[in-house]
Amino acid sequence: MMSRTKVDEEEYWHSSKFKAFTFDDDDDELCQLKESKRAVNSLRDIVDDDDDDLERVSWSGEPVGSISWSIKETASSGGPALEGREQLKTRNSLSSYPPLPKPASTYSLSSFFKGRSRLGSFQSLSDALSDVPPKNYAPELRRPKGEYKDYSSDWSLSDTVRRLQKGKVCSLERFRSLQDKLQLLEEAVTIHDGNVITAVLIFLKRTLSKEILFRELEVRQIALRHLIHFLKEIGDQKMLLDLFRYLDRTEELALSQYQEHLNIQDPEKRKEFLKSCIGLPFSVEDAAHVQDHYTLLERQIIIEVNDRHLESSGQTEIFRKHPRKASILNMPLVTTLFYSCFYHYTEPEGTFSSPINLKKTFKIPDKQYVLTALAARAKLRAWQDVDALFTTKNWLGYTKKRAPIGFHRVVEILHKNNAPVQVLQEYIRLVEDVDTKLNLATKFKCHDVVIETYRDLKDRQQLIAYRCKVDKASVEEEKIDGILSSTQIRWKN
Repeated sequence: MMSRTKVDEEEYWHSSKFKAFTFDDDDDELCQLKESKRAVNSLRDIVDDDDDDLERVSWSGEPVGSISWSIKETASSGGPALEGREQLKTRNSLSSYPPLPKPASTYSLSSFFKGRSRLGSFQSLSDALSDVPPKNYAPELRRPKGEYKDYSSDWSLSDTVRRLQKGKVCSLERFRSLQDKLQLLEEAVTIHDGNVITAVLIFLKRTLSKEILFRELEVRQIALRHLIHFLKEIGDQKMLLDLFRYLDRTEELALSQYQEHLNIQDPEKRKEFLKSCIGLPFSVEDAAHVQDHYTLLERQIIIEVNDRHLESSGQTEIFRKHPRKASILNMPLVTTLFYSCFYHYTEPEGTFSSPINLKKTFKIPDKQYVLTALAARAKLRAWQDVDALFTTKNWLGYTKKRAPIGFHRVVEILHKNNAPVQVLQEYIRLVEDVDTKLNLATKFKCHDVVIETYRDLKDRQQLIAYRCKVDKASVEEEKIDGILSSTQIRWKN
């Protein structure tokens, strides 16, 4: 007995809970970690296993998912026996981690593995887990005071306006009384920032009635101008008309109503709308423009119907050679005149599509008419019509070339439409300024005009210099040599 006690004492004193350091310690911990990982993976295999052919048994040997097992599982879910078994199962694998609190759930352990809720409905594992409310175990850090300041609503008027100016988030809902709203608007006007003024006006437009808003803005002209511009930008035509009507701005009211024709696509409906605008209180000049607009659209509708019929029938040569690329409807007056000069140039004045009729009806100036007609006829290479356009007769019957736009512009337009050199030379000779004439003739290689001009100027040196620019043994070179050898010319140099 004494020997046994002595042996126990020696074993007690020589034993220890702590192990001496060895190089295998890390390996032991690694092995424990691997075992824990295997345990978790084995649990995942059990959860993910959808094979219903495998029979699972509980600790008592009863099949998992049976009715008796589910009743026992439900009855003992809150008892200490289940907790003891869970602690026993997880003590070896997760002994180094503190236990996490168990979240409240409407699902039993059996329904968790079988995918069946307590109510008997089948659910997937992802659906079962999604119903468990997530819980954050990390400590919640308090936000800095500077962040709370951005969401505060206790700023003064000046602070609110400055924040708007800097583009920061700012709620204006706390300005509820009319006095506060007007003070906010005045503060915005004081800093002379159009964006801030517009932002405040949008807030007032949303929170005030039209009558109150119009009444207060009537005595605040800067804010009023910003509101008018804003309404035009967003296309709020109804409120804009109401504003002009309240301010008794009749001309602006009429112009604003006239602009609504842009939203009407149907030509006949647009024509009728323009006709209704003729009686609006426009200024004298604007009233004439509205009348011309209505008359022009009326003519365009008539021309379009007629030309569409001629083009489809194929009986008119001009439409066969040059098919129309677009409709004439809603085109500007100058475009309509070009169209008329292109397709209906020779028609009598009495027809609606005649260029002369358009010129007289809309009082088109001579310069505009000549420019448009020249471009149209030159595009068709109708050089006889171009010549007739600049030919005039005096009271004695003599003909003379006259261009209200200047012949230098005539030459530019003809060259743009690929006119031949013979046609260009004829109109370059009609340019009065000598330097302009020489520049145009040199630019477009009208050699005869350059040679004749230097001859008329009696400038021998320039003529000799230009001789080097023409081709050798050409007609131009022979012409220059003949002029240089003439004894009838008294050269200046």
